[in-house]
Amino acid sequence: MKLLRSLLFYTGYLLAIVVSAFTLVPVAACLPLRHRFRVLNQYNRFIIFWFGLCCGVRYRIEGLEHLPERPCVVLSNHQSEWETLYLQLIKPPMCTVFKKELLKIPVFGWSLRLIWPIPLDRTNPSQAVRQVLTEGAERLKAGMSVLIFPEGTRVPPGHRRSFKKSGIHVACRVGAPIVPVAHNAGERWPGKRLAKSPGQLTMVIGPVIETEGRRPNEVLAEVERFVEGELTRISEVPRPAQPDESQAGTLG
Repeated sequence: MKLLRSLLFYTGYLLAIVVSAFTLVPVAACLPLRHRFRVLNQYNRFIIFWFGLCCGVRYRIEGLEHLPERPCVVLSNHQSEWETLYLQLIKPPMCTVFKKELLKIPVFGWSLRLIWPIPLDRTNPSQAVRQVLTEGAERLKAGMSVLIFPEGTRVPPGHRRSFKKSGIHVACRVGAPIVPVAHNAGERWPGKRLAKSPGQLTMVIGPVIETEGRRPNEVLAEVERFVEGELTRISEVPRPAQPDESQAGTLG
């Protein structure tokens, strides 16, 4: 049954991509940047709704009231595709940091180009860090929030990696607040499995962490404490006691 429901989900998923290619993307391309998000996010909203409906997933979102009115840096753990879609909706206009290979995907990559992202070359980590610091600060000053996955890549449930400092440095450079986010989306939408898992998907948006006048290491420790504490609370898969440092993420 899980496989059948997942196949139904992916049928709608692919149809949504085709429809978006001929409707949302052309319309968004003709609009100013700030209005493009309203158009393109209709795709995100549909996929999130369709996933929940087809795969028997219930959503519990905590802490939306914590989102500040001013631009911020959102730092979230990364387990699946789901959070890349949902987090675009919480604080538009939102600039996302991601691997540049995503720009090559038909339709999806086209829409990404329209929303002023920060695509990184993962083969050159030092350049990627400089790019995040420079362009991230530019986006914040332009009134956009910035979404960064500080683990540097997807980390399956039950695994743990230390957070990298790039997002912290961006926020501290311009005195922007940080919003930490924890979720268990990978338990419902596994990264390398076709079949999705029914149940509750929980996302927790934490209180704002101010950065002005603070040291990056101090802020990083606070972000990690929050995210790991909430993951321990909401995860169905036991959390490791220590991060796995055997594989490095993209951002330093």
